[in-house]
Formats: sequence, C-alpha cells, structure tokens
Amino acid sequence: MANRGSESIAAIRVTAPAKINLYLHVTGRRPDGFHLLDSLVAFAGIGDTVAVRPASRLDLVIDGPLADRLPKGNQNLVLAAARLLAKVTGTGDGAAIQLTKRLPVAAGLGGGSADAAAALKALAALWGLAEAGAVLGAIAETLGADVPVCLVGCTSFVGGIGERITPAPVLPRAWLVLANPGVALATPRVFAARTGRFAKAARFTEPPAAAGGLAAVLALRSNGLTEAAVSLAPAVDETLAALAAEPAALLTRMSCSGTTCFALFAEAAEAEAAAARLTTAHPDWWVRAAPLLGQTPPGAVD
Repeated sequence: MANRGSESIAAIRVTAPAKINLYLHVTGRRPDGFHLLDSLVAFAGIGDTVAVRPASRLDLVIDGPLADRLPKGNQNLVLAAARLLAKVTGTGDGAAIQLTKRLPVAAGLGGGSADAAAALKALAALWGLAEAGAVLGAIAETLGADVPVCLVGCTSFVGGIGERITPAPVLPRAWLVLANPGVALATPRVFAARTGRFAKAARFTEPPAAAGGLAAVLALRSNGLTEAAVSLAPAVDETLAALAAEPAALLTRMSCSGTTCFALFAEAAEAEAAAARLTTAHPDWWVRAAPLLGQTPPGAVD
C-alpha cells in the first residue's frame, strides 16, 4: 500500500492520449436507445497527464492550458473514477491527483475518458492494487463508452456501445494534424440528430504497409456522425475543408462525434507545416500535429 505519510514520494504519472476514431460506423440501436458502433480507435502522441501522490484523502487539482474548460468537483470524471475505485476495492488510502489538461473538452478526442482511464491506472499503482485489471475494466464500463478502450490503450476495433474491444492490426508510421474550431458538442446531441440507415461493420485484418495504404483503407469507410455534427456545428464543415485543402493530406475526417477533425500525413514535416499554416489562418482554433501511435500502449505508468 502507499505510504500516506511520505510527501516526498515522487508522483506516479500516466499519459492520457487523445483518442482518434479513424472510422466510425453506426450499425444499429438497442431497445434502450443506445447506438451500436463499429469503429477503429487509435491514439495520438498528444494528450493530458494524470499524476498522483499519497495523501490522507482524495483531492483533485486541475492545471494546464485548458483547465478552465473542465467541470470541477463531483462532476469531474477523474474524481468519479478515483472515488469508485476506492469504494470497490475498499482501500482507505487517499491521493492527491493532478490533472494537466491540454486537450479540448467535448471535442471528440475522448479527453475525459482518457483522463479517467489514466487515473484508474495511476491509482492502482499508487495503492498497490497489483491484480486489479478485471476491477478496473468493470469500473471503466460504468464511467462511459470510451473509457474501456482508453483503459486498454492501444489500437483497437470497438463494438457494441463501446465495451466490445478487439485488437486491430498494427498501424503504419503516420502523422496527424488535429484541428478543433473552438466549439464544444455533446455526444448525446449528435446521436439524437443522426438520421438515415445504419451502416455495416467494416473491419479489416491485413495491416496497411504505409500511411498511403492506411488512407486508402480508411477511404472505404466513414464517420457516420459527420452529417449530424455539421448540422449542429457548421464549423465542423469549415474545419474539414481547411484540412482537406492541405496538399499533403492523405485523408480528412471528423473524430468520434466531433468537433475535432484530423488529416492524415505520411511525414512529420508535412504535418508540422500544415499545422503551422492552419494556426496562422485560424488563430482561434486549437491545432496540433502529432504522431499516430501504432500498437504500443501509450498510457504506461511512469
């Protein structure tokens, strides 16, 4: 167990990378109203950080450039995850939790879900819960549809309402430019606005050999929530158009339910140059270049 009396113990840090839906098909709807999905989820080399230290009680401090966009107290998913883990495991330990927020909120990047998953990993390490894998998975399912895949933390096909996770082929080396126009969009609103037929699952088994091959595979698929998101937030359409205008962009798409969109690039220099141009043209947007992570779990405990 953690030594609660030692304030000098180094913090345990876990990265909470941006979750990217490379494609997302809505395949059906359950009687309870939840939609069924087929999606390829990957992660980008950019994200938030969760750090934990021993403490007498659970406490959360939020810092970082986008800290003011997050709910505080009981509404924060990190604190909810921590309290649930403590309750389920019966630990009497506390923790000082620090969340450094760099990802935009309600933006289709799974930021809150990734933060909650990172908090579960960090606290399990802090509290010495060595055999907590099944417990963490069960807790993740209660916290939100994206938390389970963020807990797994590597490229995966996601089915059901988010709880069915299957390893995906290793992705090739590639880069992303992520762009968010500064508009938040709640996922339930997007699903409620969705119309039209349901799509089929579209999984593949052969790993693409290069970024161009990945773009070709993804081009045969789509994000079935884009039309609904654009109807609620027209800035999504402007963001997609700006990304598509970049000459080296291999593919442009919205992630999850929006409002963040991404373009796929073969080389880091191409992505970084595109991000710089977009930042100059749209200084009020959040724009970042980041590597597409292949198969290595990005949320390792440090």
